[in-house]
Amino acid sequence: MTSFRCSQSVTLDTRLAIQEIYADLMHDDVALVIFFCSNQYDLDLLAQEINRLFADIPVIGCTSAGGFGPQAYGQAVLSAVSFSRQDCAVACAYSDDLQRFEPKNAREMVASLMRDMESRAPGFQSTGCFALQLIDGLSYREELVTRLLQSSLGRIPLVGGSAGDDMHFRQSRVFCAGAFRSAVAVVLVHTTLPFQAFMTQHFEPTEERFVVTEADAPRRIVRELDGFPAAQAYARSLGVAVADLGSRLFAEFPVVVAIGANHYVRSIQRVFDDGSLGFYCAIEEGVVLRVARSLDLLQSLSGMFTRIRAQVGKPALFIGCDCVLRKLEAERSGIAEQVQMLLAANHAIGFCTYGEQYQGVHINQTLTGIAIGRRPGEPDD
Repeated sequence: MTSFRCSQSVTLDTRLAIQEIYADLMHDDVALVIFFCSNQYDLDLLAQEINRLFADIPVIGCTSAGGFGPQAYGQAVLSAVSFSRQDCAVACAYSDDLQRFEPKNAREMVASLMRDMESRAPGFQSTGCFALQLIDGLSYREELVTRLLQSSLGRIPLVGGSAGDDMHFRQSRVFCAGAFRSAVAVVLVHTTLPFQAFMTQHFEPTEERFVVTEADAPRRIVRELDGFPAAQAYARSLGVAVADLGSRLFAEFPVVVAIGANHYVRSIQRVFDDGSLGFYCAIEEGVVLRVARSLDLLQSLSGMFTRIRAQVGKPALFIGCDCVLRKLEAERSGIAEQVQMLLAANHAIGFCTYGEQYQGVHINQTLTGIAIGRRPGEPDD
């Protein structure tokens, strides 16, 4: 028996899609199912069928802006993976009170996870654990929630992604406790298999920089850069007109912020009529932003999998959260098929996000994930 089973359905018939997934994933030793779905599915029906088919199995998931797995990359699909009890013990918790989430909520969630894990894997060690987070990508709360949960988890690495809704920006949902909700769900996994948290992005900062002089951080809106309307200042740095700004330029020339020795991407989502810029991450006044340029996405992805193989061997599973802007760039650059082949060759499954989380930081235009190795002696396929 394999440690993990991955599946994808490319049909948008809700009942047929989940039946295909069930047939691929189900066996007597399933400990957990994680799925990612387009919001083109009938979510009420999907929840009903998941609860019927996987009645006694923990299931978490979320809506997406595309998915990837054995068959497709970036399409409106249903993607899923099952974990085996032989190799993994799991505990799940969620909160649907995101607007009032505070340190107490994070502590209570993590305490619940630890109690449940102790009952499933007595004497477990945190060094054998990782945590995966799925969160409403339109809640504007990822920064706070992620930071508080990672703080409460301590040394246990937390990675995750923000749910999407196929670029409509109206409603993204997380599936937990049997229903789709505006929520954060966290699954704690303990395993004896080797694993490692990873992230990759393919940008380097240029010398072009701005200071954020006016912003509405809770709404992720930057009104002024260096005292000028934000869209005007950003467009001028690229040598284009404000009218030319759009998803292509936002994807190719995001801005980055320095945190320690690293630069983290802060992606622009849209231009508002008043000349302000909407972002996928909160940005506060006084922050210094640098315009970044795109490098080779495929090369950076290949490099990440090379590092994975050096640390955990050929992965039995890579569960990933990939920014939707990376998908758009791959499609525009004509490399989506090559990206799909590389992901599939490394047993990757996941979804296209409205934001990514990596060890307490909410970021953009990044691929984050957990790579899990194989059992000793298990052959490569």
